[in-house]
Amino acid sequence: MGEPLPICYLNGEYLPLREARISPLDRGFLYADGAYEVTPVYGGRPFRFEQHHARLTRSLNAIRMTDPLTPDHWRSVYRELIGRNGGGDQYIYLQVTRGAEYGRNHAPLPDVPRTVFAFAAPWPALSASVLANGVACITAEDTRWARCDIKSVSLLANVLLRQLAVDADAGETVLLREGELTDASASSVHVVLNGELRTPPNSQRLLPGTTRGVMEEIAAAAGVAHRSERITERELRAADEILLGAATREVQPVTRLDGRAVGRGKPGPVWRRLYDAYQAYKSAVANTPW
Repeated sequence: MGEPLPICYLNGEYLPLREARISPLDRGFLYADGAYEVTPVYGGRPFRFEQHHARLTRSLNAIRMTDPLTPDHWRSVYRELIGRNGGGDQYIYLQVTRGAEYGRNHAPLPDVPRTVFAFAAPWPALSASVLANGVACITAEDTRWARCDIKSVSLLANVLLRQLAVDADAGETVLLREGELTDASASSVHVVLNGELRTPPNSQRLLPGTTRGVMEEIAAAAGVAHRSERITERELRAADEILLGAATREVQPVTRLDGRAVGRGKPGPVWRRLYDAYQAYKSAVANTPW
């Protein structure tokens, strides 16, 4: 990931990111009491804004917070951030915390002004190496909390799981819980068995990915059968292809898992069809209202 772009948004103001400050008593800092969202921006246009905003609202509601901004206000924040940071391809990170109260208090939940923060960063385009060779992954037991469907700022477990991949010189950690596939540390995971794309069903065990939603929508147009179904560890390891989906990854092929080749050990035909269809979809919506 490249360094963030210079201008951020904090509680109604646009200012240099390096000058942004929050209270040390902010509950996001003390308790990870907040939710976040990441939205790709292609050619100055947020991608799937409505879906990303809906997921933010769901996450906030799940932690007993209402969205402090209206959709139109969020649109204004996106437009200003994108424009002030030069337009083009970026991604927007935003988070909402419960805010700062004077002291440290587990409960009752305080009714204080929310902290709203957002910044932009350069778009991390897929490298030629990933497109040609795919990525290596490892597996690990899913040690995240029980509400993975909430996009919470509490990401320590995810961070430690991703570090396992870094330690193994791999690109991502694929997670298993009670013998079944859930997620990766920061991606959704899809397998291809007998030409069919399969994805674990949405539940509290995994995040409902917006990129996953795109993949499901474009699968038919790409000539790929798809279904949502529980996937065992055995099926994962026997898959013809494994794909990662995430806002800043788009659709990536996994070609090695725990040191062993996935399928033929190179990006497969289903990934290629879905990747091409994803790029075509991006082009098709490029000039549409958001």
